[in-house]
Amino acid sequence: MSSGVQRLKQASGTSMAAASTTKISWRLQEFEAHSSSVSCLALGQSSGRLLATGGEDCRVNIWAVSKANCIMSLTGHKSPVECVQFNMSEEQVVAGSQSGSIRVWDLEAAKILRTLMGHKANITSLGFHPFGDFLASSSLDTSIKLWDVRRKGYVFKYKGHTQAVRSLAFSPDGKWLASASDDCTIKLWDLTQGKTITEFKSHSAAVNIVQFHPNEYLLASGSSDRTVKLWDLEKFTMIGSMEGNTTPVRCVCFSPDGACLYSGCTDSLRVFGWEPDRCLDVVTVDWGKVSDLAVCNQQLIGVSHQLSSVSSYVVDLKRVKKSGGSVIQGIIQDFQPLTEPKEPKGAALRKSYDRPTTTCGSQRVKQRSESERRSPEGQRRSPSEDEAEEKASSAEIHNAEDFKEIFQPKNAISRTPPKMSEPFPAPPEDETILAIGRQLRDMTSPFPDKPQAPPLASSTPVQRVEPTVVSVKHPAPSALDPAASRPPAAQPRVTTAKTKPRPKIILSTRNEPIGLNVDDFLLTSPNNRPGALSDDEVLSQMRKGHDTMCVMLSRRNMNLETVRAVWNREGVKSAMDAAVSMNDLSIVVDLLNILNLQPSLWKLDVCTTVLPQIDKLLQSKYESYIQTGCTSLKLIMKHFWTLISDTLRATPSVGVDITREERHQKCRACCKQLKNLSNIVKNKATQVGRHGSTFIELQLLLAPLDDSL
Repeated sequence: MSSGVQRLKQASGTSMAAASTTKISWRLQEFEAHSSSVSCLALGQSSGRLLATGGEDCRVNIWAVSKANCIMSLTGHKSPVECVQFNMSEEQVVAGSQSGSIRVWDLEAAKILRTLMGHKANITSLGFHPFGDFLASSSLDTSIKLWDVRRKGYVFKYKGHTQAVRSLAFSPDGKWLASASDDCTIKLWDLTQGKTITEFKSHSAAVNIVQFHPNEYLLASGSSDRTVKLWDLEKFTMIGSMEGNTTPVRCVCFSPDGACLYSGCTDSLRVFGWEPDRCLDVVTVDWGKVSDLAVCNQQLIGVSHQLSSVSSYVVDLKRVKKSGGSVIQGIIQDFQPLTEPKEPKGAALRKSYDRPTTTCGSQRVKQRSESERRSPEGQRRSPSEDEAEEKASSAEIHNAEDFKEIFQPKNAISRTPPKMSEPFPAPPEDETILAIGRQLRDMTSPFPDKPQAPPLASSTPVQRVEPTVVSVKHPAPSALDPAASRPPAAQPRVTTAKTKPRPKIILSTRNEPIGLNVDDFLLTSPNNRPGALSDDEVLSQMRKGHDTMCVMLSRRNMNLETVRAVWNREGVKSAMDAAVSMNDLSIVVDLLNILNLQPSLWKLDVCTTVLPQIDKLLQSKYESYIQTGCTSLKLIMKHFWTLISDTLRATPSVGVDITREERHQKCRACCKQLKNLSNIVKNKATQVGRHGSTFIELQLLLAPLDDSL
């Protein structure tokens, strides 16, 4: 076991007796991770006890799971951090930014090791090689690069995907690299030869995650088509397709023994088996859009982020079914448990990975001349430039005690077996009072540069409030708000408009309903005493606007039923025309969300109707509308741009061809709309953060408009 993992487990704390509980999953903690929105995070896969987060504040922060104090903060990036990853020993961390730069830090020495420049757009995925000082990176520019951290410059550049690569994974033996992309494909690369071994194309939507089996020649992939697929790496065929996920698959993780596969989706964890394909168990977990998974001590740790906060969750794998169960596609009709094989599954069918001691492609690295290692502009970077870059990067240690325990005793000789980390104890069954106390303790942010607002003084409620707190029977005002104990004169009411301006874009993931003010639920009575309101007065205030909302939702439901009837009767084009005629963008968005999942339903005449609506969606103030418009535009460019450009370039035919003229007219209308959208995308691509990343990707897709027409 590596020294970094041993030290992390040694620093995990004293032994804790698990509380008597029947809980299968619970939230471990929630804390403010950055001074602005969190954009990415990653768990240390070896220990499951270390967490790295990247944010729009251009920082990378390192945390110990279950502790709300930042161990160290890594600076140096000049644009938002888009991707972060630990190496196998958890002694190094790499982060990629929106500008395409990559920085590698040594956590033990608390300093930067290397700055790597070469990508032209946002970094989308990173991965350390299991044995050598190599790492792989991918970008919105669709390229994949293999870097030698000891040198400046990439070793290989792999081209083949047509859209952004979302996930990279090295095989356990270090010989192959798997890449998953928005183009619905998975590619397997031979690292030493620098070429594609094979390509898997069975997914019908973007592939979000790819993971190798720890022992056997198997590869798992999770996709936005809500399926998890397994691939045999000897025969290069699909051996299983596990369905049943209700939302896109965001992350997958094999059990340590490789007997089952965990699939993380929005608010749920599924346990899959294969040969035959079956869903072994489903666990509801309130983690939202989970971003990463790790397994340690028969517990699965899941982490997610929302705005500037990060949450971690625990699933007790001892209470999760990991064998037997029902078969998804009706292969086994009864629910009798399957007999467990005495030997590891597939041991006689598939090979196991060899574990070479050599690093990948070492000879190739030596053969590559220094003249080929250049910056993106093709010019050599001088040593002074590199030194300036690395001096600008620093590691700020916020928690010296935890840092010393986890990272510093590098040369210490341990004469006793290291302490193993204990499983996280489950909370008591009724954790209402404990939750309130934990929220009060965690209200202060670990970042001194972030302004602190008094509790309940702004329009944004404290993000750590758990659902169980809502059921508490009106606690005393002083228990939740220290300001409530002051004299009445010291408590001026501050309205929402004065404390916080309305955001330009309303996020799709938010922790408060838009249009509601927290103060509305805490109105003061005429004598200015908050606690004097009766239950009837509070309920009356909460019901304000309820009837109006019911009328709006009923109308929306009626319009959707009308669109559905038109679809069944006249087809997709007429349904879209009907949705547009209602002059309600929400109806158009609902319909597009269905069409985006089924590309086969799209036709050229549907594009002519949808493109003007995409113009409105991209300029909407709602993030969900923007996301739907971007997805539809990507789909149109992918499936119809070749047809549009070829039709407009074709020489006029002899005679009268009505069908061709109609097609030419539709293509001309689509091209005009695409040019307008291209201008909108270019303007919005300058934004910082998640929206800027999306529009940069669209700008790359729309580039043929400038080159071809």
